[in-house]
Amino acid sequence: MTEEEKLKLYSEADELLDIYKEFSPVSENGTYVMEAVKPCFIEMINYIIKNKTESAALCDWLDESDFWTAPASAKYHGDFKGGLAVHSLMVIRQALIFTKPLIENFLECPKKDRFIITAFDIFVSALCHDFCKTGFYTTEFRNTKDINGNWVKQPFFKTRNDNRNLGHGNESVLKMLEIFPSLIKNRTVLEAVSRHMGFSDLTQTEQINYSNFLENPLVVLLQLADQTAAQWYNA
Repeated sequence: MTEEEKLKLYSEADELLDIYKEFSPVSENGTYVMEAVKPCFIEMINYIIKNKTESAALCDWLDESDFWTAPASAKYHGDFKGGLAVHSLMVIRQALIFTKPLIENFLECPKKDRFIITAFDIFVSALCHDFCKTGFYTTEFRNTKDINGNWVKQPFFKTRNDNRNLGHGNESVLKMLEIFPSLIKNRTVLEAVSRHMGFSDLTQTEQINYSNFLENPLVVLLQLADQTAAQWYNA
């Protein structure tokens, strides 16, 4: 990564963070301002995605899928309506915040010349990493008692029984490539999305060479952003 490429990365990452701060979708007390989530995404997309065909395809897909309303999980982080969008936005935020310290450290290591990371790479990998969760959950109801002891119908999220999923990371890669065909040879991004769950989403065969993927700084950055968004912000 040249000095010019690095400075461009940092400048664009700062611009994306400024957009996030402008909309402030997460308040200081940790509550989510849901009406600010989608406008924040759209502003970021318009800024960082230069391919207008792919930008339009992304916006269409986000609206046609249940991305804006789906939960991020059934019972863990982001287990609420709109949780997937909130989680994805928080992963983008965390990745952008960690970009400078992580890249500066990576550029000191012997493998620094093997990878070039752009702000677009960071944004799109963070945005798409959980696309596999669209169409993944359904809402059902169970009988529970309210504070007055009366039985009421309580909604809850449940994994759909008819899912056909090729694996958490790889399913997201497939959905991402349908929207961004230009990424078909961008292994830096493909690896980051495919391996963002670490060891928890790998077959025994895949685990053998897993450590090789950690040479890719975007893999490490996305894992760090994903875990901190979920565990520090419950998003």
